[in-house]
Amino acid sequence: MTSKHPLLNKNLVLLILCQGLFLTNNVTFIAINGLVGLSLAPISWMATLPVMGYVVGAAFSTSIVAKSQNRFGRKISFQLGLLVAMLSALLCAYAALSRNFWLLVLGTFIAGYYSANGQLYRFAAAELTEASQRDKAVSWVLAGGILGAVIGPNLASWTRDFFSTAFLGAYLTLSIAALIGIGVMQFIHFPEEFKTQHSLSDGRPLKSILQQPVFMVAVIGASLGYGVMNLLMAATPLAMQICGLPFSDTALVLEWHVIGMFAPGFFTGSLIQRFGALKMMGVGVCLNFLCIFIALTGVDLHQFLIALFLLGVGWNFLFTGSTSLAMTAYHPNERDKAQASINFFVFGTMAFTSFGSGALVTSQGWNILNLGSLIPVIITAMALLWLTSQNKKQPTA
Repeated sequence: MTSKHPLLNKNLVLLILCQGLFLTNNVTFIAINGLVGLSLAPISWMATLPVMGYVVGAAFSTSIVAKSQNRFGRKISFQLGLLVAMLSALLCAYAALSRNFWLLVLGTFIAGYYSANGQLYRFAAAELTEASQRDKAVSWVLAGGILGAVIGPNLASWTRDFFSTAFLGAYLTLSIAALIGIGVMQFIHFPEEFKTQHSLSDGRPLKSILQQPVFMVAVIGASLGYGVMNLLMAATPLAMQICGLPFSDTALVLEWHVIGMFAPGFFTGSLIQRFGALKMMGVGVCLNFLCIFIALTGVDLHQFLIALFLLGVGWNFLFTGSTSLAMTAYHPNERDKAQASINFFVFGTMAFTSFGSGALVTSQGWNILNLGSLIPVIITAMALLWLTSQNKKQPTA
């Protein structure tokens, strides 16, 4: 690297900006798709199907993105994702304008291809700095999502009534954000030594990679951590509307939730280097338990706000720690299939929780939803304890 700073350089800074644009899309979709879906859905429990479409589309796209990364490299694959983001946002805008529920679901499904690309930004970050700084690079790029925390909910709130069709302006603005992302990505140089020059079949079989205890726990931490976060976040706009709170309050809660998700990224990498990934993931699990406890105490604005903020911080520690843990479990020639498999499990879990959030909150209520979220949190805690015990038995592993 030509930069004098051991961590930051032009390429990493621009990738952080791309992460911010990605999360602007992601958070805005979460903020509005459930509400737009509720206004268009033939049955109320189908309200979060557009949110589910986004993550199901991402799950289906993981293998396609892996092949694209393998064939074209990071930059071109990422720009293809941004192009899809622009076109899918325009399709969602037309769906809202024509009041076509299933077209909206299709638009968010297509947008999932962008999500599958954007989820690889954190892995690409490790390639843009020195080896000793890779944990920090991952967490700093994730921290770029704080731009989405500020822009996403406020974008949804500011543009809600730009047109007679609610949130039409938000979809149109997201298409412009994707176009900006294409331009920014053009100026990022991904080092030649990290370009994939092999077949996806090279290295160990995927089954062998998945069977490693470290990789299994990394997958559990990433997928269930994301699943719990998505279950509660996707349901929050609907729950707050059911409780009679205005959308401005919903935007405020989502803003602080996403700040909680990404602001810790400025120091999470340093904490992982000092204390280890497993301990930081354990802290994330404890914060998830605390979030659920606060959410169960009531449905006032401050309870939504505090619970969702803690949920965001817990997700950050779990997801960043899982990413760092996973990178120790595969070789460079296994990169694309290993990263694709992690993202497949993440998106698969998110698909289930996206659907479940709408069905549970509209039929069973906010409290039952929170009680149900205890199950994946407990499973994650048990997985961390198991791996810790395995490491004590085999300290040289």
